[in-house]
Amino acid sequence: MSWIEGPLLGFDTETTGVDVDSDRIVTAALVRRDGDRTDVRTWLLDPGVDIPAEASAIHGVSTEHAREYGEPAVLALEEIAAGLAAAIADGVPVVAYNAGFDLCILDAELRRHGLATLPQRLGHDVVPVIDPLVLDRAEDRYRPGKRKLVDLCGFYRITEEGRLHSADVDVVATLDVLEAIVGRFPHLAELQLERLHAYQVTAHRAWAESFNAWRARQGLDGPGAELTWPVRGSVSMPVGGLTVAG
Repeated sequence: MSWIEGPLLGFDTETTGVDVDSDRIVTAALVRRDGDRTDVRTWLLDPGVDIPAEASAIHGVSTEHAREYGEPAVLALEEIAAGLAAAIADGVPVVAYNAGFDLCILDAELRRHGLATLPQRLGHDVVPVIDPLVLDRAEDRYRPGKRKLVDLCGFYRITEEGRLHSADVDVVATLDVLEAIVGRFPHLAELQLERLHAYQVTAHRAWAESFNAWRARQGLDGPGAELTWPVRGSVSMPVGGLTVAG
């Protein structure tokens, strides 16, 4: 049986912004899919800071709503981290679209609130993680167009009930996109999870180096793309002969 048949644990956050070091988590979802069964758990957090209007316009949560109905961030973050760590410890892969963002902002939030990070809970790097964005870039490098979640839903003809940029809807869409990618590139389903994770580490680094080189040629300032994946400081794993498609 292949890993694509489950169980899988999808993870997504909606936040106050895109800076993983300073922004905060507003909503989060964990969706466990195991065959035909799907279990969804969601959180609304009071992030303790104002939610910018531009962020509220994306995910629909205002500062006032989060303050009135949100769970204290420290409590929600502990529950989220505990759920992720328990799944990984059981060998269940975490599936997240643009996983580096969600896992890095979670890492920063846990540190901010004095909670144990995922690597601290696990005693090792956050492995295995599956990121449809990384896989799509690696397997279909030269396809033109954007690669946001909504774009991949369109490309793979996936329609979800509900509003994208709601954490739970995004997770279900991410799991559906992953299934479509594996259907198109079935060799991915044949890899053991550790090998698949290692393949993505290599694939992401190759993409990030290429992207950063392009930025340099354009004379763009800023840090560019993080080379390590899925969490900053992760130890790259050798791919043992696997090559990135191209």
